[in-house]
Formats: sequence, structure tokens, C-alpha cells
Amino acid sequence: MSKNTWRFGTQVIHGAQTPEQWKSATQVPIFQTASHRFDTAEELAEVFAGKKPGFIYQRLRNPTNQTLEKRLCLLEGGLDAVVTSSGMAAITDAVLAICRTGDEIVSGNSLFMSTFLLYNNVFKKFGIEVKLVETSDLNAWKAAVTPKTKLLFVETIGNPKMDVPDIRKLADLAHANHAPLIVDNTLATPYLFRPFEYGADIVVHSTTKYLNGHGSAVGGVVVDAGRFDWPDDKYPDFKIYKERKGPLAYIDKVWREIHINFGTSQAPMHSYLTLIGLDTLALRMERHQSNAIKVAEFLQKHPTVKWVNFPGLPQSPAYATAKAQFEGKGYGALLTFGLASEKACFEFIRNVKLIYHLANLGDCKTLVIHPWSSQYVSFAETARHANGITPDLVRISVGIEAIEDILEDFDQALRQAGE
Repeated sequence: MSKNTWRFGTQVIHGAQTPEQWKSATQVPIFQTASHRFDTAEELAEVFAGKKPGFIYQRLRNPTNQTLEKRLCLLEGGLDAVVTSSGMAAITDAVLAICRTGDEIVSGNSLFMSTFLLYNNVFKKFGIEVKLVETSDLNAWKAAVTPKTKLLFVETIGNPKMDVPDIRKLADLAHANHAPLIVDNTLATPYLFRPFEYGADIVVHSTTKYLNGHGSAVGGVVVDAGRFDWPDDKYPDFKIYKERKGPLAYIDKVWREIHINFGTSQAPMHSYLTLIGLDTLALRMERHQSNAIKVAEFLQKHPTVKWVNFPGLPQSPAYATAKAQFEGKGYGALLTFGLASEKACFEFIRNVKLIYHLANLGDCKTLVIHPWSSQYVSFAETARHANGITPDLVRISVGIEAIEDILEDFDQALRQAGE
């Protein structure tokens, strides 16, 4: 048996482990240093020139971070990766390495709050237009693509719309128009779905969520499949990177042009904590998803609950695509449900005992939030509705606690909300 044949549950623990380089330590050391010493000027010159591997300065590269990059490459099936200071830093790096003033992006409209704001507010100031289309409507995607379209972007599972796009069809559309497809795979994780196997070119994550799993570290990653050819007539900026790095041209451009100069570096301590979390990713995702379907079915039958939105329920519009695309391994662990009013949502949240009320997801703990009044409070009502946010909506990130305790807490809080 070789490392190349290890299955996911083994790679997630042992991938990129090199105890022989770490004085036999079985956890990667935390290289908490701003810079690295060199014995000679010639040696440093060779590293700066790219003729010799080495670590110079933490903003450029770091040994702890590099281990996390290698591990995530193995899990996603990518060629190379760059870890970043947050999931939003990963998206910013991934997009700005491709786009410049006058370019267009076509994106699904089911987006995490900050991604939506980045696309609609920030990039607009840079002269980059983002066209948002109904995520599950392939014809809408086709109508939006023009010769100026430099990339397509989509989330594997929409947050919080809970829609599931057909990644293979979007990848085919992107490639027919000589553009790459970027997939935010945060909610699915490579345990549930590997976008590269369905034609995607670039994957991003907020590692803060399921990859970390214990809510202790913020981070992100850009992973490149190394397959897109970056034609010169459409991506002239890539010529020098292709000459230098070949199939690693994109990740080299992300790292050299955007990551270093925007200072989006991951803290080594956060990479270390994420690597610890990755050890249990496969086990956690099994439990997350097992609990999530039970929570969804429980809520569906509860007299206080008006509706439930979860891709794993047969009546969900996303069910058929999710079942086929995720190959029966699960449907994620995020769901939304509706109560009678915003007041009822507040009452429910006030009365939960076990469940945490906070602005995060993907933790091993079960988490609840009322997006309308919190994360999306600055959005115009039309924008909130376009993102699937309504006053009666509660979002749940289902954790890995004993399912009986989760359901009992839901039940007692819902009954008080319905009184």
C-alpha cells in the first residue's frame, strides 16, 4: 500500500505528514516566525529567483501553511494551493488574479453575504461587473455569458438558499466560452463532493467552517486543478506565468501577484489548528449529515414550523441534483426553516439551551441565527429576498451532538415560540 492509494479517510489524517522532517513529531510544528535565516547571500538570491525552494518571509510562504496547502490539495485532488487569512481573502485572491477593469463575471445569485457584497459593491469600484443569475437556471447562465466573461462562480450548496447547481453543466458552459469555473466548496467539503471531478477548474473554501470544525481559527484556501490553459488572446496577463510555471501558472499568479501584495497570508497558528480539525473531518461529516437529515425530518413534522428547506428532503427543488451529484453520500448539514413571524424566530432563539446563537457555521456545535435581522440587516429588502432571506427564516448549522439532545432542545424552544 502506498500513499497514492490511500482513501479519503486516511489522507485526511496522514496526507502531507512528514514526521521525518519534524524531528519525529506527529503534528506539524508551528513555525511562528516572521522570517527565515540564510547562511549566504547566494543562497537567498537563489530562493528569491525561484531556482531553489525555501522560506523567506511569513507573508510569502510558511512551512506550517505549506503542510495545510498540500493536505488540502490531496483532499480536493488539486495540483497546488495557497492558504489565506479567511474565506473572503481566498475568493478575492482567486478572482483578482483573473480579472481586471472592464472584465465581467457571471455568478449564481445564491451567495454568502460577504461574497454578495464583494461582488456588488467592491468589485464594481474596480470596474469589474458581476452578473448574478438564478443559480439553478442554466439558460440564465447561458444568456449572461459574453466574450468579456472571464470566469463563472458558484457555491456547491447555496447559503442560505440551499440550492444545488449542476457543476458539470456549468463547467461545460464555462469551457465552451474559454473561461474557468470557480466553485466555493465550503458547505460540501471534499468529503461530500470534489468539484474537480465534475469539471471545475478552481476551488475555494472558508477553512473556518467544516475543515477546521471547532470554531477556533479563521482561514481560507484557493486550490487549482492545473488544467485550464489560459488562452493568450483572452488572458494576456498569464503569458509570463505560463512560461515560468506551466500548469502551475494560475496558482503562481495568485501567490505572486495578489496574495503577497495584498497581504492575505494565513497565520501559522491558524493553519496548525485547521490541520488538527482535518484529522476528524470524515468522521464529523458523517455525523453532521446524519444529524441534519434527522433534524430536517423532525422540523418538517413539528406543528410550529411552517416550512423546511434542505436539499436532502425529497420535496426540495435541489433534491434530484444533490442526490446525483453527491452520489448518495449526504446533503450537507446546513438548513433553514420558517416560523410564523420574525417575533416567533426571536422567541425560538431566546429559548434554545444547548444550541449556540452566533454568526458562524460548520462548527461541531449546533448553531442558529436569524439572518434577516443580523448578517443581512444592511441589505435592501429586495436584495434580502433575492438571496432567499425572509423575516420568518431561521438558519441552522447542525452539529455533531447526540441527536436526541438536539431534537429535545429544538422541541422545547419551538413550543415556547408557538405559544
